[in-house]
Amino acid sequence: MVNSDLISRIEYSEKYNDENYEYRHVIMPKELAKTLPRSTLMSEQEWRNAGIQMSRGWQHFMIHRPERHIFLFRRPLGTDPLSGKVDPELERSAKDQYMNYLQDNTNLENEMK
Repeated sequence: MVNSDLISRIEYSEKYNDENYEYRHVIMPKELAKTLPRSTLMSEQEWRNAGIQMSRGWQHFMIHRPERHIFLFRRPLGTDPLSGKVDPELERSAKDQYMNYLQDNTNLENEMK
């Protein structure tokens, strides 16, 4: 069982995305990170057992070697947070929102030139 004081010190980033995935990084207390696998990606069960609390569908996808206490997660756009499965309707909506965001920012940059 992970110490509740250490769990309370876990920090979660805001979510951010590209055209395919939603991302988030988790900053673990260094004392806790030292007890976790250093060279392999964690399964959902492993990161949940380590005290990380997030909705379903997140995958530990990258090891941040310079700072091993920072864990990088992603899930496909449109993932239902309750089931962890991609909902095609949510996926389409999320991708449309992202493309609109890119277009709005491109238009804003062009106006500033």
